[in-house]
Amino acid sequence: MKRSVWALFIMTTALHIADSQNRKYAPFSDYAMSRESEIALARSAAPENISFHATIKVLTETGYIVAAQGDNGFLCLVMRSWSAAPDPDASYYAKLRAPICFDPVAARTVAPAEELRTKLGLEGKSPDAIAQEVAAEYGRGQLPKMEGAAFAYMWSASQDTGPGFGAWHPHMMVYAPYYQNSMLGGNPLGGHIPFVASSGSPYSIVLIPVDDKLAIKAKEH
Repeated sequence: MKRSVWALFIMTTALHIADSQNRKYAPFSDYAMSRESEIALARSAAPENISFHATIKVLTETGYIVAAQGDNGFLCLVMRSWSAAPDPDASYYAKLRAPICFDPVAARTVAPAEELRTKLGLEGKSPDAIAQEVAAEYGRGQLPKMEGAAFAYMWSASQDTGPGFGAWHPHMMVYAPYYQNSMLGGNPLGGHIPFVASSGSPYSIVLIPVDDKLAIKAKEH
């Protein structure tokens, strides 16, 4: 009996690995948006006094390009599902649209990693491979070192942050390198109180929900 249970476990694990290896991303058309709609969605990440003076990037088949040059050092773009790597459920969710406005420090230090994740996803790399390559590039010094705390707005009412979360709450992203969720009190992930995601990594993020009334609807095009 024990042998048959073990054999079943081995077979199930092998099938899971094979499924992960064979899983494919949706075609680029499922990630694409019209230029005007993507700009509007990107700007909805932060209040107008910030986002309308920010640089805006939009996604192409080879990565992000500048669609509007700003003058305040902020950078706004719409993250796609590859930014969720290594989480496979979210990483293969082609409808994910996560508008974000990076402050000047985050634009220099965090945005390059997000753009690399997207580039690798567009090349078809698996969620695990994306996470490993980002970590390796950071270790080799090919991604900017985190300078300390950095911030980003994610206040869009039009965001879809993944299965089970949808628009979620408007929130601030505080990048605190190597911060641990336990240091914040071990708050549950995904709740309406601050918690730490990517805990213990160079890109540890303290997510701080704000009043839902602050959510910003993207302008329709």
